Amino acid sequence: MYDNNNVFAKMIRGEIPTNKVYENDFAMSFHDINPMFSNHVLVIPKGPYKNILDFTKNASAAEQAGFWECFAKTADKLGIECEFNCLANAGADAPFVKQSVFHFHLHLVSGERTPAFCELVAEFK
Repeated sequence: MYDNNNVFAKMIRGEIPTNKVYENDFAMSFHDINPMFSNHVLVIPKGPYKNILDFTKNASAAEQAGFWECFAKTADKLGIECEFNCLANAGADAPFVKQSVFHFHLHLVSGERTPAFCELVAEFK
């Protein structure tokens, strides 16, 4: 079940401030508060979707198109054309990085790695 009080739902409602990059009627993007790269933004739909599978199965065509428009406009605003990663985590026990906020979101990352990323990777060695 979707939690309407998760941190991203509160951001969408304007209850928690964000450092927005782009927003449309269906999605928004903002800088991650714990960046792992010099460019690290999250792109989230405004609808109540728990993860990428929930979104792809249940979001309307307009919501999906609006989400991908937000993703593309975000990349444009950040000057990202190539050499980036797009990550979606799903589930509290995901094998690589566990999902901590159960609202579908993509991490769009590029640029230099931060010390926080190097520490994360070291945990897997």
